[in-house]
Amino acid sequence: MRVLVLGSGGREHAICDGLKRSAEVTELFCSPGNPGIAKIAKCVTLSGEGEDIADFAEKNNIDLVMVGPEAPLVKGVTDAVRARGIAAFGPSGKAAQLEGSKDFAKKFMVENNIPTAKYMSFTSAEPALEYVRSEYAAGREVVVKADGLAAGKGVIVAANQQEAEEAVRECFSGAFGSAGSMVVIEELLIGEEASILALTDGENILPLASSQDHKRLLDGDKGPNTGGMGAYSPAPVVTDALMERVQKEVLENFLKGLKKSGLFYRGIIYAGIMATKEGPKVLEFNVRFGDPETQAVLPRLKSSLFDTLMKTAQGKVGELDLKWDERVAVSVVLASGGYPGTVEKGFEITGMDAAEDAGCRVYHAGTVVKDGKIVNSGGRVLAVTAFGKDVPEAIASAYNGVEKISWKDMQYRKDIAQKAVNRNK
Repeated sequence: MRVLVLGSGGREHAICDGLKRSAEVTELFCSPGNPGIAKIAKCVTLSGEGEDIADFAEKNNIDLVMVGPEAPLVKGVTDAVRARGIAAFGPSGKAAQLEGSKDFAKKFMVENNIPTAKYMSFTSAEPALEYVRSEYAAGREVVVKADGLAAGKGVIVAANQQEAEEAVRECFSGAFGSAGSMVVIEELLIGEEASILALTDGENILPLASSQDHKRLLDGDKGPNTGGMGAYSPAPVVTDALMERVQKEVLENFLKGLKKSGLFYRGIIYAGIMATKEGPKVLEFNVRFGDPETQAVLPRLKSSLFDTLMKTAQGKVGELDLKWDERVAVSVVLASGGYPGTVEKGFEITGMDAAEDAGCRVYHAGTVVKDGKIVNSGGRVLAVTAFGKDVPEAIASAYNGVEKISWKDMQYRKDIAQKAVNRNK
């Protein structure tokens, strides 16, 4: 089978890695890919437009198109591919608005009885600022979110009223481009976060192994929000009791909502969950595999990733019976200095082979080849994933790999998965 993966990040490297390990895959393409992906797939340059992707898939007898990032999903790439009779993993462009617009997603949650934070949406600054002031006057804290896609950086968890007001002004100033033309202001939920990824074909929904992301830049969940600084799987915060409620209150209602709204969905749904005292509440929906959760979850999948993706694309999720590695996986993200702000690029990265020799998987994200050397080219640069029989062993193995890698001003969190250790004490 011939597969085309779209994307260039650590998530796509992990997906390509899983597909390369699938016996059914005879040829693997990726656009645009990265230096790590180039070792296992044929990297091609496509425009990213739906018809261009569909043309390539048709001419190269592609059996499955796997869309990694959210932007091409929102643009409707899968619609163009499916129109040619080619299997595609990912929701329709209309259904992808569940991530493309936070206002769209919140309305969907409310209409379908999916537990979530109280919210209001605004299209101009002054009413939004008045709402922020009224919430703080009533003793309630808020989270400010740019409505559209902002590469994981359009969510500001305000420490106080002043920060909340500044966040509103920042969104409407154009700092997040068109993503900030509408702003969603939510009540701040208190609890522990977890990531629930589930496969769905619109008729059935099947959760994957649980995981937990680390959004803040610094240890102890301090500093600004990022695209994610590390993850681990499974996440002990997702107890059997919590998962039972997520299945009933979130996933089943999500499936009912798809049918009621007529949204075509064959792909992955990622529910960011806050485990509150009242139970699970959805922070956000993503319509693709999470990054860096994918780098912790997919390495644990013992079943064929190709078969998993293809059956989902064909509407056969009900036939899947996934098998998982019982070991814990921990993935630590290595980022450039200055991230999530302005970063300096072009520094040579060393030690990746040594980390892999130590038993880690090193997934590339923000890397390019320059003068024959691999250098950093973005904010999040690599993800180092390792296994262990338990959380402490997986942590030790991952950081053993991390310590072998370096480039100028490299930064990373040193407490990935520590919450799991503390919970198990």
